Amino acid sequence: MKAFEVRAPHDFSIVDIDAPQAAAGEVSVGVAFAGICGSDMHIIHGDNAFVRFPRITGHEFAGVVEAVGEGVENVSVGDRVCIDPVINCGECYPCRIGRPNVCSAIQVIGVHRNGGFANQVSVPAANAHRLPENIALDQAALVEPYTIAANVLERMQPHDGDALLILGAGVIGLTILQVARAQGLTDITVCDVIDDRLDVARSLGARHTVNGQREDLEAVMAERTSGEGVPLIADAACVPALFPQLARIASPAGRIGLLGFNTTPSDLVQLEVIKKELSIVGSRLNNRKFPEVIEMLASGRLDATALVSHRLPFAEMGEAIHMIDHHPERVCKVLIELEA
Repeated sequence: MKAFEVRAPHDFSIVDIDAPQAAAGEVSVGVAFAGICGSDMHIIHGDNAFVRFPRITGHEFAGVVEAVGEGVENVSVGDRVCIDPVINCGECYPCRIGRPNVCSAIQVIGVHRNGGFANQVSVPAANAHRLPENIALDQAALVEPYTIAANVLERMQPHDGDALLILGAGVIGLTILQVARAQGLTDITVCDVIDDRLDVARSLGARHTVNGQREDLEAVMAERTSGEGVPLIADAACVPALFPQLARIASPAGRIGLLGFNTTPSDLVQLEVIKKELSIVGSRLNNRKFPEVIEMLASGRLDATALVSHRLPFAEMGEAIHMIDHHPERVCKVLIELEA
């Protein structure tokens, strides 16, 4: 079978490998569609500290169960499924308190073990989620990015009527926008520096947009909130230098959700945090959000196809990576088709 293998930073190609076998408790999935994520690009560039090479990447994917290992009961051969990439130990402190997405021994499919950029992949059966008939496999491949959005929103604990500011109108920012609207939030502002992305944000329901290159975000938000500040801020831009500004923009009792893995230090003015009693929360991967997002898709409250800017066959993975590297302003989500 064919698989996209990253052997070392900047060293990748489609290779022939043996098809994996489903061990006890696992299923083998014939992959139909897989999305290219920013974290896949970090692996390709050597910027992911968790990956071990060589690695078949890909953690956003969906397909059809082709084989089941011993003891598997939740799915059967022929089932259409999408895959939660988070594998946890079930025993450490985070797992014991219901936070398996930060398990001390976490494994992520496509990072710590081989992922979905292959004709077939074996995964724990517990990570395979059956799909309703009205969810197409191309949409199902994009469930995972929406679980990132659902996770950070839960971490920020929205209240009815809260205003939300989203920094960044890339894939994650747009998924946060869509999930927030599906959950009933309506007063949403999106900030980016690319007008085309802001156009997409407006088409997906953003009430306000701000181009951060031309407008003073802090002044704009102060005016819109009559100086009170914003209760919810989701940082999908992941620029550490912006953090002091976010703390100033936040309202008293506000919540700031951080998503990036950037190792650059941020300036934190403790007074700003304490006087407002801000909650600053990190959000990593997803904490069992697949059923919630699948239901949102099935009910029509989410439209995953709105994210897709490019669809390419598996043979053009190299071209897709080149396009993302050299023309990121043209790209939202690249979806790779692995099977006809």
